[in-house]
Amino acid sequence: MKLLIRNLARTTTEAELHTLFKVHGAVQSCTLIIDQKTGGSKGFGFVEMPKPGEAKAAIKTLNGKDVAGNKIRVKKAEPKPVNSKEESGNSNGSGKE
Repeated sequence: MKLLIRNLARTTTEAELHTLFKVHGAVQSCTLIIDQKTGGSKGFGFVEMPKPGEAKAAIKTLNGKDVAGNKIRVKKAEPKPVNSKEESGNSNGSGKE
């Protein structure tokens, strides 16, 4: 199950995120989203946990937890919708995800 983690401190590392989640079960992957211009964290990332039960336990325990001074938000990641306008570069800027 892929989890979305928001409101991370900009100083949080992938290793720290991995450590935080592995307490609840196996972590398949851990990715912080990095700003290409600054090279710094954008304050959110994704963690993939292969066992849904462990992922749900991590959500329940970690959602709202204070990590490095920030109250993180953890939820199941929604699949990214395929939008033909965005693919062709003609996004309407509506902000819909």
